[in-house]
Amino acid sequence: MSPFAPRKNAILSPVSIKSTSRLSRGFGARLSAALPATDPSHAPTDLVPRHRFDRPPGLLALFLLLQCDGLWWIATLRLEYSKIGETLMNQRWKFRHARRIFVTSLVSGVLVSSVWAQDSGTAKKTSPEKAAVSESEKLRLQVVQKGLAFLAQEGQADSGTFSDQVGPGVTALAVTSALRNGQALTEPMVAEGLKALEGFAKPDGGIYGNGRLKNYETCVAMVCFAEANKSGQYNELLKQAKAFVTGLQYGEGNRSPDDPWYGGVGYGGAGRPDLSNTGYMIEALRATESGPSDPAIQRALAFVSRCQNLDSSHNDTLFAAKVDDGGFYYEIPTTVIDPSTSEERYTPNGGLRSYGSMGYTGLKSMIFAGLSKDDPRVVAALQWIKEHYSVEQNPGLGSAGLYYYYHTFAAGLNAAGLSEMVDADGNKHDWKADLIKELASRQNEDGSWSNENQRWFENDKNLATSFALMALAHCKP
Repeated sequence: MSPFAPRKNAILSPVSIKSTSRLSRGFGARLSAALPATDPSHAPTDLVPRHRFDRPPGLLALFLLLQCDGLWWIATLRLEYSKIGETLMNQRWKFRHARRIFVTSLVSGVLVSSVWAQDSGTAKKTSPEKAAVSESEKLRLQVVQKGLAFLAQEGQADSGTFSDQVGPGVTALAVTSALRNGQALTEPMVAEGLKALEGFAKPDGGIYGNGRLKNYETCVAMVCFAEANKSGQYNELLKQAKAFVTGLQYGEGNRSPDDPWYGGVGYGGAGRPDLSNTGYMIEALRATESGPSDPAIQRALAFVSRCQNLDSSHNDTLFAAKVDDGGFYYEIPTTVIDPSTSEERYTPNGGLRSYGSMGYTGLKSMIFAGLSKDDPRVVAALQWIKEHYSVEQNPGLGSAGLYYYYHTFAAGLNAAGLSEMVDADGNKHDWKADLIKELASRQNEDGSWSNENQRWFENDKNLATSFALMALAHCKP
């Protein structure tokens, strides 16, 4: 019978991973160095002093760290250490300690530690808060892995693009989501995606497809290339792209500072500006290391402030005082509106309704533009978010634009440096854990996400999955 054969009375008891890891820290290297390189029959007999084992047979406790039903357990196996000592001596294992042996082996995720039973000590307990964080992070990693696998195996075309029928925007978002979730530049999905995205670069500095969405596509591409620009290989491309998008912005050349559209930018061309595109531009400029004092960002801040339902010196439009709830709306109309034409957009008194994804876009943009948390605009934005906290719907729009909402929700709260939110009823929320759980419940069997509401193309799995993965990247501990 092998000297390592356990007796039948193995004992199971809960244990802290942290405490077991601490006990065995650093011993793995010594174990590897001690393993036999030659025939053990030639081992010198003085490697393990025999007197340490010349005693009545005792017991060695072999602890196996196992996971069962979400909890970690130790299986204690009682062995005769006199026989083990004999075996260890013949195997040329040299020990520095007479009464304690720590052996760590990681095989398929199972950690094995052995210590003397009479000196095993007491395991530290993991706090409920840390255990909850650990479980939430474990779930996040699982759903991220499935999502990335979908994009790599099902979402990417042979050309390296994702859903290129709508231009390069989805490709940029997909590759960014992969990079932010730890994928290397050498990963085929990332490398091929970046190469395909470079193919959309135009002589005017823009990175776009048919030209209808010039600003949006160039901005998301800038964020993607900035994430991949570890060695400066995209410096020139980013420089030209920055000049291109700032050239699309309404500024002194075509609008005066008191014009409602001043500082804003739309999808491209001479169309009306909106908060979503302006928010993308601010994020792109910050990704290329432009600071809050950058003139383009400060011009954009003026437009963002005018998109907030806040009656203040920063918003002199006709709509600020009509709702005055601190939230944000998508665009600034330049003509008198008829509230009966859209209950979704307008209030009965002719105001503009605030809604979720614009609220978080506005918050993030203001922070990126350098506003502090005690600025009245930021305070009002956070109050609106508190009163409309949700991971189940896009407040004000329901399921429309839900995955874009998840992305802005996570990006906005992360930019604000908040780990906890208190809702209108006074309930505290770990927003990261809430979002991870909600996205896990919405993930499809193939690892993707999609929205049954087809508005804004979110029924496209590549787009919804990219937004979901970008949101999850903001949920890291």
